[in-house]
Amino acid sequence: MDKYELVKDIGSGNFGVARLMRNKETKELVAMKYIDRGQKIDENVAREIINHRSLRHPNIIRFKEVVLTPTHLAIVMEYAAGGELFERICNAGRFSEDE
Repeated sequence: MDKYELVKDIGSGNFGVARLMRNKETKELVAMKYIDRGQKIDENVAREIINHRSLRHPNIIRFKEVVLTPTHLAIVMEYAAGGELFERICNAGRFSEDE
């Protein structure tokens, strides 16, 4: 975790919190999703990581790495500053394909 510094909390959900972090060396902003560790969670998250790692598309957030701590599993992803997609869909109703 020494590689990143906290910028701010950006969200929370059923499984944990998301934080905006800065890579100390490159200054790149990333989103880090912290998930409490446990056998069931680790199995589900492992599946998500395997699937996400293989995705390469300009409209999909890029997976960077996984950081393990004794109590949490942290998924490091590309940061998209636009906010929550779900909230935008709820507020807008529909989007055109170009949007």
